[in-house]
Amino acid sequence: MSTAPKTVVVLGTATPGGGFPVYGAAFADTVNETDPTLAIEQRNTKGSTENVPLLEDGRLDIALVQGEVAHEAFSGIGRPPTKLRIVAAMYSTPGMFVVRADTPYRRVEDLRGKPVAFGAKGSGLVILSRYVLDGLGLDQDRDFQAVYLDRAGDGPAMVLDGRTAALWGGGLGWPGFSTVAQGPAGARFIAPDAAGIARILAKHAFLKPMTVALGAYTGLDAPLPSVGSWSFVLARPDLSDHIAYRLARALHRGEAALARRLPQARETTASNTAAAAPNPGLIHAGVRRYLRELGI
Repeated sequence: MSTAPKTVVVLGTATPGGGFPVYGAAFADTVNETDPTLAIEQRNTKGSTENVPLLEDGRLDIALVQGEVAHEAFSGIGRPPTKLRIVAAMYSTPGMFVVRADTPYRRVEDLRGKPVAFGAKGSGLVILSRYVLDGLGLDQDRDFQAVYLDRAGDGPAMVLDGRTAALWGGGLGWPGFSTVAQGPAGARFIAPDAAGIARILAKHAFLKPMTVALGAYTGLDAPLPSVGSWSFVLARPDLSDHIAYRLARALHRGEAALARRLPQARETTASNTAAAAPNPGLIHAGVRRYLRELGI
């Protein structure tokens, strides 16, 4: 039996009850199983907006970062451009609201002036909603009674008991949406209409049109077009090429096992990492080496 020391890699996720800790667990289990010389250790954090500085300070090795937060960091919006690098594209995150099916709300405009839970304070989903609403000519804090959560998992109960009219979130298999959809009243999902989507994409071109498939959640009885972005696993600037290569190799050799553990993680593929990166130079050199070996 081998007693070789394992390479510990610290992974930052987010607050309990959101999608990132669920993904982080599946990611860690898959990598640890595929390459037993690696030991992924998860840490709960406040989410994407905290994960970027924690990575830059070297207090995390890798972390999950939502697309809009990654975009602002790479582009140097409100800060110097980051030296963080992409290890993998996680999954696409189309943004939308969920309301109880027994409420009258059917359009984004119906939620104006109402209490809306936009997510945990440090979550990238809060940044996504700001861009989406700005594209529609709305201000998250001025046009809504915006509620920011300490934990992502606190949001669904606020919709179910009527404290908020809606909960904003994103992606497939998102725990908050599933909880509301399984409530006694059922759920209705709301995204911008076609004209709204065109306005958003015209103003914020880094966002992508995305569609949530029919039946992705209970109560979603037709495909729902929206906008969103890809979330990423990012690495600290000085993570060694050798470790990044081993992470990529273990992750992508384990793609089938990862998809079995978490359906939305079936989008975590080597080809999606290459396609979703804003430019190839932002992919970690060790990961690029592995992608070249695959012929990508």
